[in-house]
Amino acid sequence: MTDLEYRTIPEAHLDRALDLHYLVFLGKNCEDEVRKLHREILERCDRIGAYEGGELVGLLAAHRLNLSVPGSELPCAGVTFVSVAPTHRRRGVLSGMLAELWRRCAADGQPLAALWVSETGIYGRFGFEPATRSYTVEIDADTPLELRITADGRPLRLVSPQDAPSVIGARHSAARTERAGRVARDDFWWRTHILPEEDEENDDFSPPRVVTIGDPGQPPAGYVIYRTLTDDEGRGTVHLRELEADSPAVAAALWQYVASIDLADKVRAWGRPLDDPLLRFAADRDRARVTQEFPALWLRLVDVAAALQGRTWSAPVDLVLEVTDDGLPDNAGRYRVTVGAGGRAEVSPTDAPADLTFDVRELAACYLGDQSAGELVRAGLVREHTVGAARAWDAAARTELLPHTTDEF
Repeated sequence: MTDLEYRTIPEAHLDRALDLHYLVFLGKNCEDEVRKLHREILERCDRIGAYEGGELVGLLAAHRLNLSVPGSELPCAGVTFVSVAPTHRRRGVLSGMLAELWRRCAADGQPLAALWVSETGIYGRFGFEPATRSYTVEIDADTPLELRITADGRPLRLVSPQDAPSVIGARHSAARTERAGRVARDDFWWRTHILPEEDEENDDFSPPRVVTIGDPGQPPAGYVIYRTLTDDEGRGTVHLRELEADSPAVAAALWQYVASIDLADKVRAWGRPLDDPLLRFAADRDRARVTQEFPALWLRLVDVAAALQGRTWSAPVDLVLEVTDDGLPDNAGRYRVTVGAGGRAEVSPTDAPADLTFDVRELAACYLGDQSAGELVRAGLVREHTVGAARAWDAAARTELLPHTTDEF
């Protein structure tokens, strides 16, 4: 084995980086337009390369994200394009690139890292754990969708994808304050990740469609983003990308709209929150079926103290946490977490006996409010040393809405 060097990938090596990425992912998505888009994304990312001599054998990129956390937002490294040459597997290349990422996160004040996994068995050992979960919902759209509430009657409007960020961006920003796990979007993010002209996974999809609801001349009360697909037999499916609404009545109107589009007999909504109100106000649940539940955003606490201090909490609490972290030993140790009436935490090292012991993975699972410490205690993954400590933690960590993420990267 020869020594590997971890350094920034210069722009001059971006084509080499993309060739490596397509090699690792079996040559998928390397058409000219997609390659151009990927290059543009990489240009804006922090890029870590593993080099053996002059050969690039590993790639890791990281978006500089702002991720909504309960009551606030924090800088987050959005890990993407992770690729290791097939000739260099099981040689510690990924470990080395992540170690370099942790060093950069510390230098740049990023207490969180997040990613979407391609193989779920890999990233747990590096301290990541699912922190949001989602449903896929399918709706039979061959007859009108009946609901148990009255839909908002304000007019609908079709908006061009080019104009959409300026029209619906404020509504998305408002939704981020209501749910943790949401990524802040600038015009570049809207264009490349949410509203690209062509769908990266299926070039038979229509361009994105954006429909808003609200009074003329007023900011929209909600919006929906979708694409359509027609199969060889002429059956159409509406693939819903995103639906945001400021009230249940607005959500009801948007769901009824997508379920009534001519020539489409199915709506497939990927990535809906587990507490989506559709599942409560649909009059016939046999027509709005959950077909999949899956872990969405995987989170890693790079700086435990800063992460705990950076969110707000729902109830006063005073607990000592013992944190284990094999990947980042500076995180390991005991922390006193004290939350007063204002909802902000004071976090300090302590030698006092622990009330709860978390591995950093389980702490990530609980951090945004998705998993409960009590559930993890019952699973044997969190240890409760003081009776009632898990219940006290869960009361403090509770959020009104479950965390939710749809921005893949």
